[in-house]
Amino acid sequence: MSWIATPEESAATGTVAAVYAADRDSLGHVANHTRVFAQRPEVLAAWRALSTAIKDSMGERRYELATLGAAARLRSSYCSLAHGRVLAERHLDAGTVATLVHDPRRSGLDPAEIATVELAARVAGGAAEMTEDDLAAAREAGLGDDEVLDVVLAAAARMFFSSVLDAVGAEPDRDYAELPAPLRDALTVGRPIEAGPA
Repeated sequence: MSWIATPEESAATGTVAAVYAADRDSLGHVANHTRVFAQRPEVLAAWRALSTAIKDSMGERRYELATLGAAARLRSSYCSLAHGRVLAERHLDAGTVATLVHDPRRSGLDPAEIATVELAARVAGGAAEMTEDDLAAAREAGLGDDEVLDVVLAAAARMFFSSVLDAVGAEPDRDYAELPAPLRDALTVGRPIEAGPA
């Protein structure tokens, strides 16, 4: 759960009831991050619109790579588990995803994808300390400036979302414990998964 009170499912009405119901339909439960943002459902809607716009401009695979790079650098278990699972289910094998978290250059991905992960991690690690040289590897790997911006946008957006969840103690949902152990353990880079049955 989290350190803050969140709207109870049994008492939810209006927009909150709708987002809870959408989670139950798609996940089988209400996600802990949804419970946190249910305090401010208009922010949740704005976040979803922003993340969709960023993903649509760069494609799901590159978005997930950038997001995982940023989330791992931020030590956000919640976001690393969520986006690592998407990568493992839709784009890569679990071993590659696990390697990406700690050593992208040994992942076997192409130079543009490695540069995407590393640039996103660099942004998450301290954008104010970056210089233009930090963009060089992405450019050398073939990313245009618009694509570089996409990676920066994905990383910066993840900084917002991950920071909110960690600042209120939101634990990754119990169902992440069902991931294969090597992948689950690699993606649990910060807070532990919520204890108890899913």
